[in-house]
Amino acid sequence: MSFTDKARNKADELTGAAKERIGNATNNERLRAEGSTQQTEAQARQAGEHAKDAGRDVRDAFTR
Repeated sequence: MSFTDKARNKADELTGAAKERIGNATNNERLRAEGSTQQTEAQARQAGEHAKDAGRDVRDAFTR
């Protein structure tokens, strides 16, 4: 996974967390849900990237 992908996913995750906190503070259900969704999507992308990295590591172990 490239550094830019990691940074983008982390930024999305942090933005989602901020939206969720602001939604909680202002009692805004839409903003709270949007933040939660954004966090979950960023975490899912991050997990997918980790799985791809693990697959590459396994492939590389067998080709050496």
